Amino acid sequence: MDRLYPILLLVGSNCFMTYAWYGHLKDLRSKPLLLAVIVSWGVAFLEYCLQVPANRLGIQTYSLGQLKVIQEIVTMIVFAAFAMIYMQQRLTWNYLWAGLCLVAAAFFIFREAGTAQ
Repeated sequence: MDRLYPILLLVGSNCFMTYAWYGHLKDLRSKPLLLAVIVSWGVAFLEYCLQVPANRLGIQTYSLGQLKVIQEIVTMIVFAAFAMIYMQQRLTWNYLWAGLCLVAAAFFIFREAGTAQ
């Protein structure tokens, strides 16, 4: 379970991060840029409230490189879901190819599993 908590926190963190980065394109597109910046900054604060504990817990189990690759995989999954469901974007084959690249990254970074540094 100790290995799962950081990943769950990163999923939550990435949901906030993705919305902070891209949600304003839909929800605040007709609002002033300054308002979009302030709202996004507030949402990003919530992201950090989950991301920092995720990495603090994660470093006890995973190496720094493993944490980064986990974060990238979670980011891609959350972004794909956000793009498709919230932003009504069509996923293309490029998402699959990018995902396969992340699978390769995970393979290489986890080859030395159990070597938290």
